[in-house]
Amino acid sequence: MSYEIKLKDKTVAIELQQRSDDKLTMKVDCRVVELGLVRVKPGGYSVILKNKVYNLVVLPIKGTKKFLVNNFSEVQEVEVIDSESRYQSNRCKGAGGDGEGVIVAPIPGKVVKVLVKKGETVEAGQTVVIISAMKMESEFKAVKAGTVVDVKVVEGQTVEGRQTLVVIDFNKE
Repeated sequence: MSYEIKLKDKTVAIELQQRSDDKLTMKVDCRVVELGLVRVKPGGYSVILKNKVYNLVVLPIKGTKKFLVNNFSEVQEVEVIDSESRYQSNRCKGAGGDGEGVIVAPIPGKVVKVLVKKGETVEAGQTVVIISAMKMESEFKAVKAGTVVDVKVVEGQTVEGRQTLVVIDFNKE
């Protein structure tokens, strides 16, 4: 299973490779890391990395995928970015500001319906494309009024994650 972990201004890729009761092997930005992991109480862990022990208390921030991690010398906020949170944050990435808005597929899926054509004027909130992913259909909407500059997909097409679906120019109405 793959995740991204955001700590302060740094984001690292984490891929869990093997897990047993007390050991964890993962790739951290393409480097294999092995560590001992013992849950000592709910939210409390002892982590052994390179023969050094770190005691951590991990507290979830309600309603988010963020955690406060306390190692008894400092507290850090850590955000777990998995496929669901990446999907939600990227649905209309780049589509909120002035100029062009690029609507991208946050995860792989299949285009169910394309509701706009190049040169067409769209209103704020208008659905421009519908994608089926993870047994769920999602509508992608224009966040502002504008003109469709390009439609990069067709109905029935399989798309990759982060693939551009529609480009809208918010300066042309």
